[in-house]
Amino acid sequence: MNEQVDLLFFAAHADDIELSCGGTIAKSVKDGLKVGLVELTRGEMGTRGTPQIRYRESQRAAKILGVEFRYQLDLGDGGLRTGRDEELEVIEVIRRHRPRVAFAPWPDERHPDHVRTGRICTDAGFYAGLRSLQTSRAAYRPQVTAYYMQNYVLHPTFVVDVTAAWKTKMKAIAAFKSQFHDPKSKDPMIFISDPKFLGMIEARGKHFGAMIGVEYGEAFLTKQPPKLDDIIGAYEGREH
Repeated sequence: MNEQVDLLFFAAHADDIELSCGGTIAKSVKDGLKVGLVELTRGEMGTRGTPQIRYRESQRAAKILGVEFRYQLDLGDGGLRTGRDEELEVIEVIRRHRPRVAFAPWPDERHPDHVRTGRICTDAGFYAGLRSLQTSRAAYRPQVTAYYMQNYVLHPTFVVDVTAAWKTKMKAIAAFKSQFHDPKSKDPMIFISDPKFLGMIEARGKHFGAMIGVEYGEAFLTKQPPKLDDIIGAYEGREH
């Protein structure tokens, strides 16, 4: 496992990352960046599948995306713990992998675990840079925590063109067979297993893509705007 990565994606549950960021991850890997994925829970409170099944599915998805590593913490699904001990675990992850950019859910979401993930990763990203906070690894702070959207749609800070990576994203999502629509499944129907759900993901990708004049896009928010070195290039092709 390559310890240090360029981009580190945090999520509460397996498949959260693929749904919101799978195209960005696949594109980044193809562009030569090192990417890691970390879930904060085992997904033990999920209605469909088991933690063991979801873990195997997540590892298959990781291979499809081409990331350096994917692993889980155990901070408690359906009541994700955000105390000091848990915060220190996330700080240790950040110091271990030293990402230039960390990604987490927008910390105001429908699912409380997503909210808590966004908040604890934001706080840990800051605290990880404090030299006086001693852990087993040296202090390190990412350049920024970028947030991805899940249930709620907000106006993005930036959008990534994932047109070339869209098929890979959808293939990675399909690795989570226990979670999405399967007419043969005997598990209860939930929001994401409704056959219309993946159609919504497709529509959202097209919506964000249209915002930047491409076929598919994935949108992110940051609390500070990105620096643009090329204002003209940033809007090239948008005059039509």
